[in-house]
Amino acid sequence: MRLDKYLKVSRIIKRRTVANDACDTAHVSVNGRPAKASYDVKAGDVIEVTFGQRTLKVRVLDVKEFTAKADASSLYEVIE
Repeated sequence: MRLDKYLKVSRIIKRRTVANDACDTAHVSVNGRPAKASYDVKAGDVIEVTFGQRTLKVRVLDVKEFTAKADASSLYEVIE
């Protein structure tokens, strides 16, 4: 699954266009490297998203095309 779609499905970022823009401006990195929106997300990847001064670091546990809002947080675990 594409990185921008994963960020939307997992509800880390609300909209796919915002996730796409965040990837284009290097606010998102995967496994320590800046990632493009087209990066193929796999279980075990570590995604780091920068929101202004705050940074969110998560480990991908599962990749699903669709998920309910209540189950979205089960797709990843927050690190640190």
